[in-house]
Amino acid sequence: MELAPANQGPRHPVPLVYLNGGPVRGISVLDHRFLQLLARQGYDVYAYEQAGGGRSDLLPMNQYTISRSVRDLTAFVDRLDKGKVDILGFSSGGVVLTRALADPSAAARLHRAIIAEPGPMDGPTAHTTGHKGRESARGLAPAMTGPRSTHVPRYAVAFGLMRLGLLTPDTALIGQAEGDNAFTAADLGSDTASAYCARDAHRIPAEDTVRNFSFSPAASLRIQQTVKDSPSIAPQLKRSRTPAMLMIAECSSQVRQWETTVLADDPAIQRTQYMPGVGHHMWNGLDDNNDRAAAVITAFLQGKPAPLPNYPTRDEIPTFLRDHE
Repeated sequence: MELAPANQGPRHPVPLVYLNGGPVRGISVLDHRFLQLLARQGYDVYAYEQAGGGRSDLLPMNQYTISRSVRDLTAFVDRLDKGKVDILGFSSGGVVLTRALADPSAAARLHRAIIAEPGPMDGPTAHTTGHKGRESARGLAPAMTGPRSTHVPRYAVAFGLMRLGLLTPDTALIGQAEGDNAFTAADLGSDTASAYCARDAHRIPAEDTVRNFSFSPAASLRIQQTVKDSPSIAPQLKRSRTPAMLMIAECSSQVRQWETTVLADDPAIQRTQYMPGVGHHMWNGLDDNNDRAAAVITAFLQGKPAPLPNYPTRDEIPTFLRDHE
């Protein structure tokens, strides 16, 4: 998907690539609206639905790996043929971006990097325990309406066993395409709620339509497992020189140590922006959240002063974690 910049105002010379979360999920309606906002501000925005997600073709199950995701990103940038690019990586997209920063070949194609609400970057980080952000809407929001595959016994058992690691993602009990087609937005209701602050529990917007929703639970679990099985990338990340920014949500549903580990290990992170009043899905269309997120992103990409304090800094990580922020 390409969103050409609007004719009003200056056009920014470096393309902006968006890596959505999931990890194997179509790009949400809310993401599309946010990317359109960035395009109206003069950015040439590109987004692709990663292998197996959205309109992208399925892969054999054993090809869903975090390493493959980084290679696909590199290939996508090469296919654009527009030189170095800025990249905004959100959630699991932030994991792909972090690992690209630790890969000299991939990093050579990046101009600036924005890591927003990342998951664990490697095996040691994935096994780190800790706390999450302030209270989310999980367990507080009204249940989503609509059909659920997890109400069908065969799907419920298979998805549950896969999540517990008792059934491999390539199980013949449910084919990959079947599982992808069966899963609905209502099946992700609690995960959707966890992406919002508790105060927003009763006004969570619809993230997707039936037409655009796509999520592959088996492929997503497969990629997450390859992250858990991977060795530390900290030694490689410590050599990163790509200017980067970290975005952290107040009501994050991510383990804080997943986020602060990136900050501690990447010396090229120039600023951290702690986003008040939002959950994991920071650009969610509520109030002025999209405008605030866009202001943070565009200020960094243009080398302008940050709209928010640089917080936490590396030196402030122990205090940040101690205070359970």
